[in-house]
Amino acid sequence: MDFNVKKLASDAGVFFSRAMQFTEEKLGQAEKTELDAHFENLLARADCTKNWTEKILRQTEVLLQPNPSARVEEFLYEKLDRKVPSRVTNGELLAQYMTEAANDFGPGTPYGKTLIKVGETQRRLGAAERDFIHSASLNFLTPLRNFLEGDWRTISKERRILQNRRLDLDACKARLKKAKAAEAKAAAVPDFQETRPRNYVLSASASALWSDEVEKAEHELRLTQTEFDRQAEVTRLLLEGISSTHVNHLRCLHEFVESQTNYYAQCYQYMLDLQKQLGRFSGTFVGNTESTSPPAATSPPAVAAATLPAVPTIPVVPTIVGVPNTVAESVLNPNEVKPPASGTRKARVLYDYEAADSTELALLADEMITVYSLPGMDPDWLIGERGNQKGKVPVTYLELLS
Repeated sequence: MDFNVKKLASDAGVFFSRAMQFTEEKLGQAEKTELDAHFENLLARADCTKNWTEKILRQTEVLLQPNPSARVEEFLYEKLDRKVPSRVTNGELLAQYMTEAANDFGPGTPYGKTLIKVGETQRRLGAAERDFIHSASLNFLTPLRNFLEGDWRTISKERRILQNRRLDLDACKARLKKAKAAEAKAAAVPDFQETRPRNYVLSASASALWSDEVEKAEHELRLTQTEFDRQAEVTRLLLEGISSTHVNHLRCLHEFVESQTNYYAQCYQYMLDLQKQLGRFSGTFVGNTESTSPPAATSPPAVAAATLPAVPTIPVVPTIVGVPNTVAESVLNPNEVKPPASGTRKARVLYDYEAADSTELALLADEMITVYSLPGMDPDWLIGERGNQKGKVPVTYLELLS
C-alpha cells in the first residue's frame, strides 16, 4: 500500500511539473527545447501522410459503397470482428427485375427476349463490380487502414512520450537555473560592519544547502537529457519509416488502378457483346452529329470512338457517322484543313496528352491553344492549333474559354 501511495504521489508530482512547464511555455515565461529542422520536417511529413491517407481512405470507401447506411453497417461488423454479409449489387438487382419482367411479359416476345439479354449482361456487370470492390478493399483499403490503426498509433504514442520527456527536460533546466541563482545569492559575502556574525553563519549554511540543490538538479538534468535523447532517436526512426509507408502505398495504388482498369474493361466488353446481340452497331458509342445531310447508303457502320486498351478488337481511331468518306478523310488529315472564318475558340489544356499518331496534336498542361470543330466531326474531338502546328485533340483534355 505504501508503494502504491508513493507511486501515486510521484506521478501526481510529475504531472503537476509538466502542467506548470507547459503553461509557462504558452505564456512565454519559460524556455522550450526546440527540435532540429530535420526532425520538424519528419513530423510535418508524418502529419501530412496521416491526414491525406484518412481523406483518400474515406473517399475510396464512398466510391466503392455510395450508400452511407451500408458503410456504417460494414464498419460495425468489422469492429465486432464479424463477417460482413454478402450484399446484392445494383446491377444484380436490376438483372433480377428484368428477368422477372421478361417472364411476365413472355420470354418469347421481342421485348421479353431483349429483357433477358440485357438482364444477363447486368448480372455480369454486377458480378464484375463485386469482384472489383473485393479486390480494391483487399489490396488498397486494407493497407491504408492498417497504417492508420497500426503504424500511426505507434508513432502517435511515441510522440506523446517524447513530448513528456521534453517537458521534463525543460522543467529540470528551469529548476537548475533557479537553484544556481539562489546559490549565487546565498554565497554573497555579507557586510560584517552591518551584519551580526550569526547572520553570516546562517548565510554560509544556506549556501551549502543550495549547493546540494544544484548538484541534485544537475544530476536530474543529466538523467532527463539521456531519456529525452533516447526517446527522440526512437521517434525519429519511426518517422523515417514513413518513406517505406509511401512505397507500400504506391504499390497498393498501382494494384488499385489495375483492378479498376480490369473492371471497366470487362464492363466495356460486356456492353459490346450485348450490343452485338441486339444487332445495333451504330449510335451507341458515338455521339450524334448535327449534319442535315442523310447518311450515305454505302457508308460502313460506325465503331466505338474510344476504347479501352484491354479491348484490342475495337479500333482506337475515331470514325465519323453519317459523313461522306471525303469529309472523313479531311478530318483525319487536319494539317490540310483550313480553319473556319468564325467559330474558333481559345482553350486551356488540363492535362498532358501524347499524340497517338501524326493526325493528333500533343498537348502540355496549362498551355493555351486555338480550337474549332468541323461539320460532321466526332463531338469528342476538336481541331487544335498551336502556332503552325495543327492536329486533333480530345475535348476531355480541354477547358474551353469564352
